Amino acid sequence: MKALAIAATGMNAQQLNLEVIANNIANINTTGFKRSRAEFSDLLYQVERQQGVPNRADSAVVPEGAYIGLGVQTTAVRNLHIQGSLVTTGNNLDLALIGRGWFQVETAEGDTLYTRSGAFNTNAQGELVTADGYRIQPAIVVPQNASEIVVSRSGQVFARVENQVDLQELGQLELSNFVNEAGLEPLGENLFRETPASGAAIVGAPDDAGFARIQQGYLEASNVDPVKEITDLISAQRAYEMNSKIIQAADEMASVVSQGIR
Repeated sequence: MKALAIAATGMNAQQLNLEVIANNIANINTTGFKRSRAEFSDLLYQVERQQGVPNRADSAVVPEGAYIGLGVQTTAVRNLHIQGSLVTTGNNLDLALIGRGWFQVETAEGDTLYTRSGAFNTNAQGELVTADGYRIQPAIVVPQNASEIVVSRSGQVFARVENQVDLQELGQLELSNFVNEAGLEPLGENLFRETPASGAAIVGAPDDAGFARIQQGYLEASNVDPVKEITDLISAQRAYEMNSKIIQAADEMASVVSQGIR
């Protein structure tokens, strides 16, 4: 009986949907987190009767056929790169992006990764780094005697150094954009990697046309909407239950047939 297999694909799909929703809710307070959405498509169809062919030789054409769907499959889990709300922190090294763009970070292996989380700090050498110690690219080195860090909306970084009236310029932050942000590979730790699907990184300065501006002293919050996630959770739960009812009904129908044969 095909109904058993069809309903099983539906249950598997809703199980994956539930896992995506659970991950969204788990990261509701993760800085710069982008919620995901599971997307599905129908499986192949089994043709019981072909449309558009003669019913008999030299006879009327069949106007519509009979196609039986074989279930559902997962096509993608899409990251929705929508702007999150801003949270004030008052920390001079916390930087939020308003608009499209990604901070560039360098791993210990020399690879370039991308993040929206602007919760930065300095390491022992005074280099601007992420919470996991990855250096920001281009490198920004803060003097040990700096009493204040100032970052403009266009990404220019200045330091107020003791016994100096004028601000000392430390460097220029750069951002990366991608033609297809949904094609970036999520790696965890708020990091993403460039892929052939995302296209090559387009590098530019903050506040340029098409690039985000920087807001110092703020962080971008997760873009997860709790109300929507709970609504999606209830919908997934109901869909799972309905597929389970189909399996139960199909099993009862099969048992009726087997009892009749006996």
